[in-house]
Amino acid sequence: MSADARVIICFSKDTCAPIETVARDETRVRGGLRLEEEPGAPPAAAVRAAAPEARCGADAVDAEAGAAVDAVDPGAARAAGENFPVALRLLPSSRRHYLMAVYGFARTTDDIGDQAPPAQRGLLLDDLEADLLRLYARPGGEPPGQACGLDGEGGAGGDRAEPRSRVVRALGPAVSECGIPMQPFLDLILANRQDQVVARYETFEELMGYCRLSANPVGRIVLHVFGCFSERRAEMSDSVCTALQLAEHWQDVAEDLRAGRIYLPGQDMVAFGCTEEDLAQPSASPQVRALIEFEAARAKTLLDAGAPLIATLRGAARTAVAGYVAGGRAALAAIAAADHDVLRGAPLPRKRRLAAELALAFARGR
Repeated sequence: MSADARVIICFSKDTCAPIETVARDETRVRGGLRLEEEPGAPPAAAVRAAAPEARCGADAVDAEAGAAVDAVDPGAARAAGENFPVALRLLPSSRRHYLMAVYGFARTTDDIGDQAPPAQRGLLLDDLEADLLRLYARPGGEPPGQACGLDGEGGAGGDRAEPRSRVVRALGPAVSECGIPMQPFLDLILANRQDQVVARYETFEELMGYCRLSANPVGRIVLHVFGCFSERRAEMSDSVCTALQLAEHWQDVAEDLRAGRIYLPGQDMVAFGCTEEDLAQPSASPQVRALIEFEAARAKTLLDAGAPLIATLRGAARTAVAGYVAGGRAALAAIAAADHDVLRGAPLPRKRRLAAELALAFARGR
């Protein structure tokens, strides 16, 4: 699953870190240049080292499961390089911490689905889901942190099993304070399960169904974090998140193909006269460019439909959502600026364009 909807925005160099991006192949991107990953074992290597090769004995399994999941916990360093505003420094510190915890879960789930040894992915996703269920399993259905301590000591229900992994335990304060339901987190896991068995989408409707699992849950969680969730806002958020997911897919056609996946709908490829071999070329043919232009227009329509969500929000929530919308617009502009040739490399939005789009979206409320 690749739901790295692309933008990170800073209002000034004095209050925020520089705008920075990271490609899904773990190379760091600054100003359009791909740089080598910083020293240290990549997530995939960490998973290989920690993933349980044999599952014998409940205690051993629990310990190995938690260690394996934590091996891919991305932490703050990777969040600083994402293409979307994980936790802007302008936000209240409590909201930043909650967003970072959510990011850690979403990114870890994604890395398990993309980078863990294929034979271990299903098991690791099982472990992650079981840990999530432990987090929510409290007397009376109370969120963790209320019925008992997160460390498993004291309080009613203290004898219940606690989450094994740090990345799941870290969600406790956000779930407790913000009342985040479990289903969006389960949907993110389900999206990664789908990635293990589905590598092609025949119709645009099928792809939209995937986005409902891989992208839309994040926006709904964000609305809960800011205490502004409503069904109407969630619908608009879904449009924004799906558009961001699609824009990222269109930027990364070549990279996804190398991973064995094609997100361009099969029916659309046939309609535009494109083949998988065309996608493997070093540059895009006129047919591929026309297809990408068509798909980018679809993403823009969805983004514009959801953008009025900004006008319903105030303060930090408005800033955060404006950043998401701005990132989508800047990414689509980058694709257009590359003449829709996404095979030479992922077209990356310029920092000035990102900042300008954010200011405009925030001021206009859409």
